[in-house]
Amino acid sequence: MRLTQPLLKLPISFSEERLAAEVQALPSSAWQPHPSNFEGNDAVRLVTPRGSATDDLAGPMFPTEALRACPYIMQIMAELGAVWGRSRLMGLGPGREVPPHVDSHYYWRTHLRIHIPVITNPKVTFMCADQSVHMQAGECWAFDSYHGHGVRNDGDERRVHLVLDTVGGARLWDLVDGAQNGGADEFFLEPDSRAAEPIAYEQVNSPKVMSPWEIRGHLAFLREHVLPHPQLNDVWRALDRFVTSWMAAWARFGTSDEGLPLYRELTQEIIAELTALRGGGILLDNSKALYRFLNEMIFINAVAQRPDELVAPETCPKAEQLAS
Repeated sequence: MRLTQPLLKLPISFSEERLAAEVQALPSSAWQPHPSNFEGNDAVRLVTPRGSATDDLAGPMFPTEALRACPYIMQIMAELGAVWGRSRLMGLGPGREVPPHVDSHYYWRTHLRIHIPVITNPKVTFMCADQSVHMQAGECWAFDSYHGHGVRNDGDERRVHLVLDTVGGARLWDLVDGAQNGGADEFFLEPDSRAAEPIAYEQVNSPKVMSPWEIRGHLAFLREHVLPHPQLNDVWRALDRFVTSWMAAWARFGTSDEGLPLYRELTQEIIAELTALRGGGILLDNSKALYRFLNEMIFINAVAQRPDELVAPETCPKAEQLAS
């Protein structure tokens, strides 16, 4: 299931007073600089690999001490009924911004991002594709990070959002479906109104070896979004041969360590072939380079513990190489 629009308000809301109280009760030491070093941005880690003090994306996910100190946030996560990946509270100081950007890493392509404003003001604006909204405290929003997105806080107060990453779940997709089809009654989660129950956290989120079917799925997504270009047919032919070779290797080795050298060789060969085709100018409909998405969505993650020399094809425009 996919979003039919870049930015979507879900028919569920939460207590802004209880959320704000839990956030304000956290010690100042819980707040850490944003990993991208955007000025005026900081975050509290709530769900991380192994529950440790890291901003890594891969590995078994567990709650941190900060999340355990926020029972209502845990009730929200249980109510949304999803399997949760890396999640945080994200702060944005007055007069600050997160510049417009596109997420192309494998993690973002496989995850949906949920925003729940906790502390905000009317001059906070979230932009995604051609939409621009002010998210009210206690609302619940989902968005597609394939599109350009960013946020500005032009107010005099700090903004804090609860930001949850997930591959989804039945209850969450029901909410998405209700929002996209219209007519769904909005549900309000009263604090402490639901019995305690286990929250599901990701244990697998990065493949040892990407299956040929997953690679085909990513390529099908990119085919939907690529713009016409003289080299495009040659690029797709090369990619089709790559997937066919990967399928043959998969039939022999699956995820066995014995097949890792061959998988890495196939990855290096397709990168060299794409480089020779000089298709770095091929763009997607979000104005970003196809080669960038191929590299970050597939090639970097096709085999775990990739060789250090695995990089974007040199013909990819310099500004697009591994940009976050």
